[in-house]
Amino acid sequence: MTGAGGVILPGATLGVLGSGQLGRMFAIAARRLGYRVHTYSPDRDTPTGQVADVETCGAYDDIEAVRRFARGVSVVTFEFENVPAATAQVAREETLVRPDGSVLHTTQNRLREKRFLQGAGFPVTPFRPVESLVDLEQAVRELGCPAILKTAGWGYDGKGQVRLNTPAEAAGAWAKLGGEPAVLEALVDFSAELSVVGARGAGGECVTFPVFENEHARHILDVTLCPARIPAAVQEQARQLTCGILEQLQVVGVLCVEFFLERSGRLVVNELAPRPHNSGHLTIDACLSCQFEQQVRAVCGLPLAGTELLRPAVMVNLLGDVWERGEPDWAAALSDPWVKLHLYGKLEPRVGRKMGHLTALGENVEQALQRGQRAKDRLQRSE
Repeated sequence: MTGAGGVILPGATLGVLGSGQLGRMFAIAARRLGYRVHTYSPDRDTPTGQVADVETCGAYDDIEAVRRFARGVSVVTFEFENVPAATAQVAREETLVRPDGSVLHTTQNRLREKRFLQGAGFPVTPFRPVESLVDLEQAVRELGCPAILKTAGWGYDGKGQVRLNTPAEAAGAWAKLGGEPAVLEALVDFSAELSVVGARGAGGECVTFPVFENEHARHILDVTLCPARIPAAVQEQARQLTCGILEQLQVVGVLCVEFFLERSGRLVVNELAPRPHNSGHLTIDACLSCQFEQQVRAVCGLPLAGTELLRPAVMVNLLGDVWERGEPDWAAALSDPWVKLHLYGKLEPRVGRKMGHLTALGENVEQALQRGQRAKDRLQRSE
């Protein structure tokens, strides 16, 4: 169902490549707006499939299956960036793909991503490409230590990363990554980790949500706070940089930019995610619109929604670790009426696996943080 100007109208069917929690929340937002949703991934009974109209199970490299899936929807979008670019290209031959597969191609490889950012004039951490131990040893001489060696492709949540504290650790680090093409990055002395979720519409308009302040544990996002506890001028710069990146990449959809705020006050871009982001989950409860509604609006060509923060909020990630003592005490966590629970429908809790999140609201971000941490503490049943 397409209206004037190529707008994909409510009642149409939207396709999602991937089937995790981001697709689940996208599907909920889409259905609220009156769309149908089909999801495609190699798995069954998935977080997205549980709420989608149709769940198709197939390999991403099954070209004919991808073609059939794409023919049945008005637009295809993504819920994670590690879908092969060739899969996106096949889908594009049958229907609209937003954001375009070229955006995936750039962002799913750290070296391509950093070269794009550097070439477009965006601030990035110093880096060097590494394809051999000799390359790594030269890169260490140029950048110094400590530094972080990262695989060029297919990394997330700290996977495929090794820290080098001294040059003598180069050979061991290279061996740990199995000789895969990599990137060596200078270690950043930062005072805060930040992220901005932005949306760019089919007509080129761009809006961003407020800046999020993030705290990580074991390389996995642990807590997100909004508003970020940084100067207003830095927040505005982060939002402008995000819109600039969306424009340079010609994104139609949602993209998250992760930043380091150096102790000097300088912002540098860490990574890009061409989709909604874990740090943006609090927008569901705390903002005028959420990141998933923006994704629906953008890929369908609808006007973008307002992004104002209605109340300070904190998102607390719930990993499989929370289940170590048995089923968490959900009623205890929800005894605070200012706490909201979101579970992703994953069948098996595992240590480090994202199973859900809590959002806590408050009069200020410190109060929200205290509420969120107390609610998480109450989940753990006493022995």
